[in-house]
Amino acid sequence: MDLNLEGRVAVVNAASRGLGRGIAEALAREGARLVVSSRDEEAIERTAAEIASLFGVEVVPVAADVSRPEAAPLLAGTALDRFGRIDILVNNSGGPPGGYFDDFDDASWQSAFELLLLNVVRMVRACLPHLRSSRHGRVVNVASTSVRQPIRGLLLSNSLRAGVAGLAKTLSEELAPDNITVNTVLPGRILTDRLREGFRERARQAGVPVDDLARSEVAKEVPLGRVGEPEEMGGLVAFLCSDAAAYITGQMIAVDGGQVRGLF
Repeated sequence: MDLNLEGRVAVVNAASRGLGRGIAEALAREGARLVVSSRDEEAIERTAAEIASLFGVEVVPVAADVSRPEAAPLLAGTALDRFGRIDILVNNSGGPPGGYFDDFDDASWQSAFELLLLNVVRMVRACLPHLRSSRHGRVVNVASTSVRQPIRGLLLSNSLRAGVAGLAKTLSEELAPDNITVNTVLPGRILTDRLREGFRERARQAGVPVDDLARSEVAKEVPLGRVGEPEEMGGLVAFLCSDAAAYITGQMIAVDGGQVRGLF
C-alpha cells in the first residue's frame, strides 16, 4: 500500500533508538521528511544521518529534552525553518522510573508529569497552527498498554500515560473540524533498551545474551509467542499518519501480540 506521505513533514521525538527510531524509519520509508529529537546530541545526529542515507529523505536532528518547556518551540521552529510546514507530530518519550507509591515524593511526580503529559500539551500547542494549515494533520501519541492494564511497579507511568489517553480522546473531537486526527498507540513487550534493562542482570548471571533471554521470557507471556520489534510499531504509526487512516481518530491501538486480555 502506498501511504502517500512523500513530502510531508513529521516531528518525531525520542527518535535516536527504540520505538522512536522505528517510527522515524517507517515514516522516512514512505517519503516523509523528518525532524527528530533526542537528549543525546551525538546519538540523534548519527541516527538522522543513517535514516537519511537509508531512505533518501532529509532528516534534521535536534538535541532536546522534551520534558523542558523550551523543547516544543525549538522543535516546531526547526521544522518550519527547514521545511515551512508540519503535517505530523509523533509524541514519544522515555519513561519515568519504576516504583511504588511510597517511593515517590512531589518532585518525582512533577518530573514524570512534565515528561509524559505536559510534554504532549506543549508539543501540540507549538505545532497546532501548522497542523491546521496542513489539512492532513496527524498527531500520534506513544503511550503503553498500561493505559488499559496497569503494570505492577510502574505507578508513575500508569497514572500519567492514562492522562495522555484522556487528552488525546478530548483533542480528537476538538480538532476534528480541522481535519486533524489524534490517536494513541499502546506498545506492549517490544524489544527496546527499556525492555532489555529488565533482563540485563539475569542475562549476566546466566551467561547468555540479554536479547536471547528477553525473547524467550517474553514469548511465555504473549499469545503470539514472541517479542515485538520497533519496526512493527513504526508500521502502525505510518499508517495512522496516512490518508488511508483519515477516518480513524480518537482511538487507542495496542501493539502487544495479544497480551492485554481485555475486550476494549
